Amino acid sequence: MRAPTGSVVGLCSASATLCAMGMAFLAYWGVHEPLPWRWHDVVVIAIAFIGFAVLLSTPWIATTPVEDESPERINAARRTFAIGAALVWLAALVTVL
Repeated sequence: MRAPTGSVVGLCSASATLCAMGMAFLAYWGVHEPLPWRWHDVVVIAIAFIGFAVLLSTPWIATTPVEDESPERINAARRTFAIGAALVWLAALVTVL
């Protein structure tokens, strides 16, 4: 099996970086504080965790072995990365509003 190159490496590293930034945002935002959670706190956490799940599935989709090197899996990985990034940014935006 060949080593991943090009878009695969970029998608994998970008999704890992955005997951790390999202986790740092949640830590800075204060999910660990002893105050009781309000309904919008739960909404932010749910959106962020769904975004993390989608972002963490991006490398799996991008590196799945296929018989022919079709661009379908890269396009699917790009879509999952875009959706995950949008969800993480949406979670950050909801905290500001």
